[in-house]
Amino acid sequence: MPTEKQKDAAIFVCQLLSNLYQSIHLFRYDKRLKNIYIMAGINEQIEILIDENGTWEFES
Repeated sequence: MPTEKQKDAAIFVCQLLSNLYQSIHLFRYDKRLKNIYIMAGINEQIEILIDENGTWEFES
């Protein structure tokens, strides 16, 4: 299960994307890697990875 820090970061990122009118296409928690992955944007060009510490970064 995601950590509390991951949950807080995911809520923040999803709210940020929503405020910027970006649709969220995929939201997934990977049990093996213990990361949250979010794919968003008009052409699915925004990819965000949230680690166990709640640190999030854009993937390329």
